[in-house]
Amino acid sequence: MIEFLQIGFIMFLALSGGVVVGTSFVALLVIFDLIPRLAQLTNSYHLSYLFEAALISGALYFTVTDFLNIQLNLPLPPLTSFIGLLDGMFVGMLAAALTEVMNVLPIIAKRLSLSRAMVALVMAMVIGKTVGSFFDWLVFQW
Repeated sequence: MIEFLQIGFIMFLALSGGVVVGTSFVALLVIFDLIPRLAQLTNSYHLSYLFEAALISGALYFTVTDFLNIQLNLPLPPLTSFIGLLDGMFVGMLAAALTEVMNVLPIIAKRLSLSRAMVALVMAMVIGKTVGSFFDWLVFQW
């Protein structure tokens, strides 16, 4: 009976975590207006459904490969480079959307009377992100 409760609790935690991550991802895309902004920049509003389909397909594919622990061995360096280019484009678009949202930071600093500490706030965010990335790469990935 206790094993059944443990398995049920683990399933509940896994489902809850998946819902939180999925909701956060969708909220991030909605807040950043990534798809409409991309369609605006490329002047291809009529193809926005393809952008959405590509985003959903990529999320589903990588969820399944992560869940089933599937590894993709690509022997051809040009193919690997192309996939890396696509990954870089996605990260670059998210970073560009984040910089547009970051224009809010000076307004918040002015309203909270933190204008003098603006450089320190930005540096704290940059150093925190860098240290967190290194910690992830050196501790969790090994």
